[in-house]
Parts: sequence; structure tokens; C-alpha cells
Amino acid sequence: MSAIQSVETRHADAGWRDYHFVRVTTEDGVVGWSEYDENLGATGITTVVEDMASTVVGEPVEAVEGVRAKLVPEVRQSYTGVGAMAIGAIENALLDAKAKELGVPCVDLLGGAVREEIPVYWSHCGTYRISQRAKWYDPVETLEDVVALGEEVRDSQFGALKTNVFDFRGDEPTGWAPGFGRPHHPSLTIEDDQLEAQREYLEALREGAGPETDILLDLNYNMKPEGYVRMLRELEEFDLFWVEMDLPGAGALADVRRQSPHTIASCEALVPHESFVPYLQERATDVVIIDALWNGVQLTARIASMVDAHQLHVAPHNYYGHLGTLMNAHWAAAVPNLRIMETDIDRLPWDDELFTAAPEYEDGNLQLPREPGWGCDPDEDALEEYSTDSDY
Repeated sequence: MSAIQSVETRHADAGWRDYHFVRVTTEDGVVGWSEYDENLGATGITTVVEDMASTVVGEPVEAVEGVRAKLVPEVRQSYTGVGAMAIGAIENALLDAKAKELGVPCVDLLGGAVREEIPVYWSHCGTYRISQRAKWYDPVETLEDVVALGEEVRDSQFGALKTNVFDFRGDEPTGWAPGFGRPHHPSLTIEDDQLEAQREYLEALREGAGPETDILLDLNYNMKPEGYVRMLRELEEFDLFWVEMDLPGAGALADVRRQSPHTIASCEALVPHESFVPYLQERATDVVIIDALWNGVQLTARIASMVDAHQLHVAPHNYYGHLGTLMNAHWAAAVPNLRIMETDIDRLPWDDELFTAAPEYEDGNLQLPREPGWGCDPDEDALEEYSTDSDY
């Protein structure tokens, strides 16, 4: 196999964010790709990837783990942030290039598939249509619209949806995400009227979606443990597939889980593998969510094995472009303890233009690609058309 000749980044307009890619070229002309994300505070991955390029160039394309071992010391004191995420992005592009040189899908480099179809849920259902991002999607403005949205999911092939916290009591609906500064509310408290508003929103969604559709609720980083417990109790009689939340301390999350009537899912923001250890030791969550674009797909598969040793399920964190979705499909197909996979069904009008392939779904299941590599590349002509490279 050949050596790495170049490591570059590419960037494309994705409406309310940019899509970001690592492009690795081998001496034999094979191109490996990965998608990564700088949204919501991960700004700087591009700079770190480009700084690391000189270490990667000249290394054998097959030496994915050897390259990681050389890159970790370069970011030793920031290995829990963008440094780790940049290594994950490079690892993923190398894995694609290696698989293409071997003529096999990436799942074969992870031990092979245990499933060919990956169960998925419709993520950010309503979220993109209610927020400021609604200009790219069909807007949801009233609780009647929420009922109609639930009906849309019910009539689709997807049997599960995930949504967030919304309030329809005012002249227009508002999201409630103080953990992201929307609104600025640093105490992260939630009041009784907001709890009631969330109940009304979920009741409307359930009315439309019907009893057979699973509903997942993502509370994100928006409360302290006391607030999470109050929300969980307010929604105790709802049949929720899981409630997702993130807390910086494993002990605090474990306290919430012990008081929860619902399954708890968490850990989507953790990097690298060492960060998961206290959450496993404390049994802080029922389902461990892993971001493979940040951790690297090869390392993610090993994290899934750590989780499996604790008799817990895993789920991919995936709100990315088509390449990111299919990257996640490979590790989701390779690990036995998968619960379900996140995917965004509401897409930008030009998403399909940006990639050489789109995810294929049958009966609510993502079909595992069988082409060499990830089974999807960014379309380089479209990248030129939608390029935001000059911003980086």
C-alpha cells in the first residue's frame, strides 16, 4: 500500500452552518474523505488538522493507529477538545483511503458487519422547522402544525422521532435552550409554566404521530439536575423511548438517572475514550451516545466495546451531512450493542448535490453501503460551487 501524499480541508455552505471535510490523497492517487463539524463551539478543528498535516504526510496509508499514536502527543494538553476531534477527522479520512486501496467497505476494517440495516430515528423533528433555521424548511408555527408534523412522521417509513423543548404560548413558538445561550439564562432553572408548555407540545406531537411512533426527547445541556428531575416527573406518564441530557459530571447524571421513570441517554459530547470511563463506572446512563466524527470511527468501535462490557447500548450522534451519516453507518453496523441511530430527515435543498451518494432507507432502516470506503464522497464540482474555503 502507498503513503500519504497530502492532507487538506474543504468547506461548503450548508445553510445555517458549513460542512467540513478532510481530503487525504495517497501516492497512488487514492482519495480518502471524512466529514467533521465545527458547529456549536468546535471552531478550530480545521487549524489543528492543517497543523498536523506535516506529521501525517509520508506515513503508510494502512497505519491508521500508528498515525493516531504520533498525533496524540502533539495535542497532549488539549486532548479533550478540538485536538482530539482533529485526530478523529484525520483517522476517518485515512480509514476511507485504506479501505479504497483494499477495495472493501470500511465496515470490513472494523471486523465486518453484524447487521446490514441500521434502525434510525427522525432527529430534530420540528426543531429545524420551529427555530431560526425554519427558513430552510417548512415552518411549524402553531400546535396544529405540530399535530400535522406528527402525522407526517406517522405516515412516513420512520417509526421514531426526536424533538427538543418548545413553548407555543406566545405569538410565535420559541425554543428553550439556555445551555446554548438561547435565551441567556445562566442559572439553567426551569419554571412550572415552562414544564406545562412542554407537556402541551408533546401532547400535540403524540396526537399526530399516534401511539405506534416512538418519541425521544432531547433536553440537551439546558438544566441543572433538579430541573431535569422535575421535567422527568412532569412527563412521567408519557411513553418516551428515551430522554437525552448532558451533564459535565457523571455523579450528577447518575443521580438523575436513579430518579428517572424514563430511559436516559447521554455522552454525545465526550472525547476521547478516557472521558467515558466515569460515566460507565457510575452507571450514569442507560444508552451511551458516541460522536464518531469527533472520536474517530475506529476508536468509536472500541468505545462501543467498553460500553458493551458494562452491558449497555450505544447510539451514534449524527446530525451531519450525507457523508457523516454513512460514516456512522459503518460502525453502527459493526458493533453488537447498537440501540438506534440518529439521522436528520429534514434536509437542505442542495444536500444531494454536495455528495456522490445519499443515504438509502427502507422501512425506517438505513441500508449499509457496500462500495469501497464509506460508499460516499463529497462531489468536488459541487464543493467548488458551494465553497466557503475562503472563510478558513
